[in-house]
Amino acid sequence: MAEAHQAVAFQFTVTPDGIDLQLSREVLKHIYLSGVTSWKKRAIRFKNGVLTGVYPASPSSWLIVVIAIMSTMYARIDPSMGMIDRIKTSLLVSEFMTVQTQTVLSAILFATGLWLSFIFLLRYILKALLSYHSWIFESHGKMSFSTKVWLCSLKSGYIYELFCLFQASLPHLPVPSIDDTIRRYLESVRPLLDDEQYKQMEIVANDFKKDPAPKFQKHLKLKSWWATNYVSDWWEEYIYLRGRDPIMVNSNFYTMDLLYVIPTHRQAARAGNVVHAMLQYRRKLERGELTPLSALGIVPMCSFQYERMFNTTRIPGIETDFVQHLKDRKHLVVYHRGRFFKVWLYYGGRHLWPSELELQFQRILDDKSEPQPGEIKLPSLTAGNRVPWARARLKYFTEGVNQASLEAIETAAFFLTLDDEAHGYDSENTRSLDLYAKSLLHGKCYDRWFDKSFTLIVYKNGKIGVNTEHSWADSPIIGHMWEYVLATDCFHLGYTAEGHCKGDINKSLATPTRLQWDIPKACQEIIEGSYMIAKGIANDVDFHGCLFNEFGKGLIKKCRTSPDAFIQLALQLAHYRDKGEFCLTYESSMTRMFREGRTETVRSCTCESTAFVRAMEDESTTVRAIYLQTQPRAADKHQNMYRLAMTGAGIDRHLFCLYIVSKVMGIDSPFLKQVADDGYGVSYIIVGENLITFHISSKFSSPETDSFRFGQNIRQAMLDIKALFNLKEKKM
Repeated sequence: MAEAHQAVAFQFTVTPDGIDLQLSREVLKHIYLSGVTSWKKRAIRFKNGVLTGVYPASPSSWLIVVIAIMSTMYARIDPSMGMIDRIKTSLLVSEFMTVQTQTVLSAILFATGLWLSFIFLLRYILKALLSYHSWIFESHGKMSFSTKVWLCSLKSGYIYELFCLFQASLPHLPVPSIDDTIRRYLESVRPLLDDEQYKQMEIVANDFKKDPAPKFQKHLKLKSWWATNYVSDWWEEYIYLRGRDPIMVNSNFYTMDLLYVIPTHRQAARAGNVVHAMLQYRRKLERGELTPLSALGIVPMCSFQYERMFNTTRIPGIETDFVQHLKDRKHLVVYHRGRFFKVWLYYGGRHLWPSELELQFQRILDDKSEPQPGEIKLPSLTAGNRVPWARARLKYFTEGVNQASLEAIETAAFFLTLDDEAHGYDSENTRSLDLYAKSLLHGKCYDRWFDKSFTLIVYKNGKIGVNTEHSWADSPIIGHMWEYVLATDCFHLGYTAEGHCKGDINKSLATPTRLQWDIPKACQEIIEGSYMIAKGIANDVDFHGCLFNEFGKGLIKKCRTSPDAFIQLALQLAHYRDKGEFCLTYESSMTRMFREGRTETVRSCTCESTAFVRAMEDESTTVRAIYLQTQPRAADKHQNMYRLAMTGAGIDRHLFCLYIVSKVMGIDSPFLKQVADDGYGVSYIIVGENLITFHISSKFSSPETDSFRFGQNIRQAMLDIKALFNLKEKKM
């Protein structure tokens, strides 16, 4: 009852003298402040919308153009060459205005049209400037004259301080030519095929190039002119949303906490600081106050994916899912020991302070209530196959308390799990990093809401992590937010000496609300079925986390090679030693220099890289021959392919879209085949000058793979390539 009294702004009593109305000043104050905050947000969004709409000009430039046109008219000069007079004669309301008013209005309309034309011209020029990519292919430290001129031209118009201000000026992703794509495709598969297989592939590819490829290409060209990005919407729909298999492990990805640092061991305090930092990030994102991301400090990156970071959920469907994005959601949902709690994030028109959030989360941790029937494993529905979840949602979650509780989850800013396990890297426990990663990747298969844009996980020892749904964005997007959160948590918010959040505690806050469920036995059986499927997937994940601290990018750069190329060659060498053969290798590259760009594939296994690996494994090959003939060629080839992918000249997204067109047109092509994936998944992060982390995954069910063994192969390959450079310096 105490919660109900706090939520009511007024009370009234009917008496013989009339109605006795009692207003709560404190509650009305909070209502007023909340309204002020809401209107401030609208004003900021309106202002940012205007600035974005007229970029690269500014609203003040409109006034300058109007004043200039009016000044020339008073000087009896007509800069419009008769246009103003023609506008004046065509005004529909001219009979209600004086001649002078008509003239002024016509001049303003002409000035506005001139100003808009100027904006479109500037945007065209800026798009042309941003379509210049030769700078990417130039050697490090060297810059051509044309690139210097381009940089100076771009800097002269560098006025985009707002996060999304430059979006409309980004160029569209170009459609590569069929000839280029097929040539590069054949080049990518050459090291994987023998002469006879390659000859057959050439025949199939050339037949495809003659027909039906030109038909498909015409449709893609048309789409590239009409749509913002000819790839991204199909990529999201067909690669992610139409998949009917579980998204846990297969699609969702994770992000880890700082390896060696735990700012506090208090679970509620860490959650309080991190959630507050996320709310700060969301506010900056909504207001466009984040520093725009750019290459060379000046070439803007597309920020479209950031729009759906918060208040977003993947909604299951029978044939396809869809992404639901909302605005201004003021709560989150917390999962702890099988119970769901709704926590409000605002009080009196402001974010809750970290200390207030800590109090709310501690209340949840202290809550001793038991889960309701079917509640504890309810999130397993999001971990299993999509169709059973979609059907269960339609049948059991569209009315009553189930609908209200599910709506609270799906409309929340994000999902938070207060995990009852302790995880993190422990140098004395060789399996600690593996268990930490597996927990972030799939948990217990029922303690993360895998459909939310992201689930924040806070362990009982204070370590944190994130599990992210993949359809709405790629990993660099969540990584940008994560860097901000970790920096804000550790260096700006901080903790007291006892490990609590700083600030006073407002104990008058209403306690978190338990979500209620009425889950029948039939639905509980569906939940259990989804759990068993998810559990089977999780149990099959063979994961190994490898911390390589013998050297890092500092030493690699001294070897005068790209750190990424160095690591990719090490992966090729490690795989050859692991399986005795080469395989098609996928490395992700971003295409965010184009509007709504996402990713492209770099096919790292090349003729040059395989020649390098064979030379390394051939004891008769001299160090000089390896270094002078194979290593530079392999590294340069990889860097060139990465640059081609970044600049829209990759092959896999083009082939993917050609495949979609072929299916829509009902034309089957032997050339457009899917490639099976039963090997290793390797994620690596160059942490600093002296540390590289490798996250290696495979399946226990595959008799050919072993993640730990492959990790050891990678470590040895890195050391062997480093030794190559050391020997080269001694012998040359």
